[in-house]
Amino acid sequence: MRRDGLEEEHCLQMSAVARQRQRVNIEERKLLKREFYMDKHQSIAEGMYWNKAIETASATEIQQIQLERLQKIVQYVSQSNRLYKTRFDRQGLEPANIRTLEDIRLLPFMGKADLEEDYPFGYCCVSRDRIREIHLSSGSTGKPVVMFYTEEDLDQWATCMARCYNMAGLGKGTVLQITPSFGLFNGGFGFYHGARKAGFFVIPAGPGNTLRQIQLANDFRADAIAGVASYGIRIMEVMREKGIKITSLKKGLFGAEVASREMKKRLQREMGIEVFDIYGMTETGGVGTTGMDCHAHDGIHVWEDHYLVEVVDPDTGQPMADGQRGELVFTSLTRTAFPVIRFRSGDLSRIKSRSQCECGRTHLRIDYIEGRVDDMLIIKGVNFFPAQVEEVLMSIPGVREQYRIVLTERDGAKDAYLEVEVEEGIVPGRIERELRQVLGFSLDIKTRRPGELRRSAGKARRVIRLGDPEE
Repeated sequence: MRRDGLEEEHCLQMSAVARQRQRVNIEERKLLKREFYMDKHQSIAEGMYWNKAIETASATEIQQIQLERLQKIVQYVSQSNRLYKTRFDRQGLEPANIRTLEDIRLLPFMGKADLEEDYPFGYCCVSRDRIREIHLSSGSTGKPVVMFYTEEDLDQWATCMARCYNMAGLGKGTVLQITPSFGLFNGGFGFYHGARKAGFFVIPAGPGNTLRQIQLANDFRADAIAGVASYGIRIMEVMREKGIKITSLKKGLFGAEVASREMKKRLQREMGIEVFDIYGMTETGGVGTTGMDCHAHDGIHVWEDHYLVEVVDPDTGQPMADGQRGELVFTSLTRTAFPVIRFRSGDLSRIKSRSQCECGRTHLRIDYIEGRVDDMLIIKGVNFFPAQVEEVLMSIPGVREQYRIVLTERDGAKDAYLEVEVEEGIVPGRIERELRQVLGFSLDIKTRRPGELRRSAGKARRVIRLGDPEE
């Protein structure tokens, strides 16, 4: 009996061990699924977080973080920079006046023209010996806007980018091909800083030489590609023309310009990748600083612990209710060298949701950028954005990705026509009808053969004036 009892106990122990091993094996298989791509559109890490506690914090927790950081940053810039101090003094404002998040409305707005004041170090809040890097964006008066970076700022930028990478399902060891330039434009360095922090294998290809780009991606089996959307389109075109693929490629992170939903769908379909819309600007610290969409592709998550976002009426500056379109305004809560306070971005969007996303993240989502305040065109009494034209064009089979709106003026009357590359058999009348249904009027259409319009390795120029150098 004793032996039988021991055997029974031993069997039970062995059964428990077997069950434990089975559980371990299941967990190992789950881990493998997270560590290796399972198919073209689901990567290791769908739902991965860089900092889960922060990315899934409650609304109350996020608001508390924002208020503490807003109060500190207002105090900091007031003490560190005479221009900020002067701006606040003009409003009769003391840092102690910021008691709630709503009190941010007491602070004055900033625009590009303000940031060019006392160029180049005007709003810099640190001594020169702490600066490690600069990047530039175009200004409004001919002077560039300079963004300065301390070691802390570079780490903040890299952290925001690492969050974006994880949100796209890209983990340690990912092979990332970076296509923007490594220069004063922030794109190349932003993707690079984040990739280093996330532990990626980086291919710093830079722009241009598209056939070589494709060869590099195939040689090193790139998992993901990063750049501006229009260069992704160029890669897609060359792949189509040459009948080649990048078989390893799973993800594309594209930003720096507005791309319509239909254009993103076409990139996704023809390149066989999942396309993410990454957001950021030089004034907030660069690409990825203000967020990206997740695998739900239902708006851009703004990193609210680093940035406070408002939506205001472009004309009056008054706050817009959630769901209403307006101009995005950003306040940097964690940057050191040059934190912007209520910077009017010129980008048009709306608060899409403050609810928890299906990806688990709780940071609010803004809608995809519709255009810029200064992008709006008024032709024949109708207001529209170039992205609306693109949306129509990309919905028509046989219409290619390259187009441009050419503005003309005669005897003071403004007009425009549309040049667009099409495949054989596509007639202008079809495009005119589709545009009329969406815009309420149609542009004159001039069709071009594939390859006729000028390409760019950088941002595409979709609107030109007749007589511009490109014309």
